[in-house]
Amino acid sequence: MNNSNTFHLLKTCPDTRARAGELITPHGTVPTPVFLPVASQGSVKTLTPDEVKDIGIAMVLANSYHLYLRPGIPAIEKMGGLHRFISWDGAILTDSGGYQIFSLARLCRVSDEGVIFRSHIDGSEHWITPELAIQYQESIGADIIMVLDECPAPGESREKVQKAVERTHQWAERCQKAQRRNDQALYAIVQGGVFPELRRQSVEYLTSLDFPGYAIGGLSLGEPKKQTMAVIEETTAMLPENKPRYLMGVGSPEDIVEGVARGIDLFDCVLPTRVARNGALFTRRGRVNIHNAAFSQMEQPVDPDCSCYTCRTFSAAYLHHLFNCRELLAYRLATIHNLTFISQLIDDIRDAIGNGKFGTFRDEFLASYQPSDELARLGQKQKWSKRQARRF
Repeated sequence: MNNSNTFHLLKTCPDTRARAGELITPHGTVPTPVFLPVASQGSVKTLTPDEVKDIGIAMVLANSYHLYLRPGIPAIEKMGGLHRFISWDGAILTDSGGYQIFSLARLCRVSDEGVIFRSHIDGSEHWITPELAIQYQESIGADIIMVLDECPAPGESREKVQKAVERTHQWAERCQKAQRRNDQALYAIVQGGVFPELRRQSVEYLTSLDFPGYAIGGLSLGEPKKQTMAVIEETTAMLPENKPRYLMGVGSPEDIVEGVARGIDLFDCVLPTRVARNGALFTRRGRVNIHNAAFSQMEQPVDPDCSCYTCRTFSAAYLHHLFNCRELLAYRLATIHNLTFISQLIDDIRDAIGNGKFGTFRDEFLASYQPSDELARLGQKQKWSKRQARRF
């Protein structure tokens, strides 16, 4: 890796582990903490790249599993790489697709050599190895790329998680050896489930290989939030201070604030955009459901304190109407609002860290923000998982 892809730690907060820094990438400097909207198939759902940029987003996440299946790596390479293909001149991080292979693919068969899986689209059989995962991501041309890892299902036994950790370590080393481009930062992924000792083993092994960044994977898969945060806190405490820390798949507002308090620099999640398309909109008081009849006569915007295009332009009553009619504009406006909310939250977090007042900011935010009910959240996640299973 050359100096076109580095991390600078600029500020730490004395009352928490919160930190501010910047990622220097070939496609611009990205201030941290940062939230990455998910553009699995090369687009943030319902929005154009310019709209995403106007919201204040500097970096997005794409997924090499989805892009490998459609449109295919050769097609992206022929078009000059992912940045040109999707007309995005900001930074891009690509996930190797390990999580999707283990959660979406049909008849997944794993060995130390690699994984045989069937496409969730048409059932066709495919073969992926750590070396191929790196080859595909180098062809895509993202700024930050990820190792191939084995993500165990939630609730797996310690023995199975231990095996997944060992295989993840072997694959990480093979990914590192397979890397040819020096303008992409390759991040390792710490696994270990909810077992502190396995997380410690994973950190020790992966940091010995001196990757330029470290992700925490295998969390927020159905375990209680209290347990999630405990694992994050224990894991970040062991990671190098001078390397970026990336919490994969976590993106609710309260979890972002709590993750930053525990030393996380990067977040990604489908949640802000997915719940937006279902009519759940973020406010500083918590999520509101625009489908509720109470909004049908509301002349004010859904969040009077929000400066996004949606709240500047439309009443809550109009959004309520659009969702009831299933107009496509509803999903665009809700997505603009939720991503603007997250972007502003991240800006406020960075400002608080810079002013040495993150602890106060955290306390005030959590005192006013009402999280979604945890039992309801877990129930929704289980329903989503069952829908995915029925598809296959």
